[in-house]
Amino acid sequence: MDVLILAGGEARRLRGVDKPMVEIGGKTLLDRVIEACAALTGVGSSGEIVVVGPPRTTERDVRWVREEPPGGGPAAAIAAGLSALPGSTGRWSRWIGVFAADLPFLTAETVHSLWTAAAKVETSCDGAVAVDAEGREQWLAAVYRRDTLRSKVAEYGQDGVHGLPLRRLVGDLRLLRIAQTGNAVLDCDTWEDVDAARRIAASAPRTVIDGPGAG
Repeated sequence: MDVLILAGGEARRLRGVDKPMVEIGGKTLLDRVIEACAALTGVGSSGEIVVVGPPRTTERDVRWVREEPPGGGPAAAIAAGLSALPGSTGRWSRWIGVFAADLPFLTAETVHSLWTAAAKVETSCDGAVAVDAEGREQWLAAVYRRDTLRSKVAEYGQDGVHGLPLRRLVGDLRLLRIAQTGNAVLDCDTWEDVDAARRIAASAPRTVIDGPGAG
């Protein structure tokens, strides 16, 4: 299964700092999200992680693409990522993960829970979206049916997705709402968020992010 990680935002509330490269607990936000998603791309043995944004140095090899023109927002980034990947050709490739690059406590277990929830019901949903502790859907922590997402992009066209609010693209899809506990989908939009995440990371016992069933 393929995964798109969106890492091209301008981070205005971080005063222009390259947010995906901000470190939390000695590891960049982007590397943390890549690590959490890596186990899922192994499902079916043919998955790929595609990062949409300017190339950076990462611990794992990933594929880089960029929306044109840059700065088009998450809907445009999703469209660019989809266009860089083939269509669905098998059971595993029916689904595609879409995650923001600013989720410091995303885990392989959280990512896998979204995929298994969607895969279990197969044809009766368009995917599964993480829901935070306050009951809000996190559209950039979700697994979507690839062909449905492609169809939504096609409705607006490549020009129409530039600047399109993400809710307009995915808000009316049939998505399973998967509640997440703790800080699994906590994001870092401001320096206050970053400071809070660093405190959480510093107080947490050291753990190794690994795939489901590993031992």
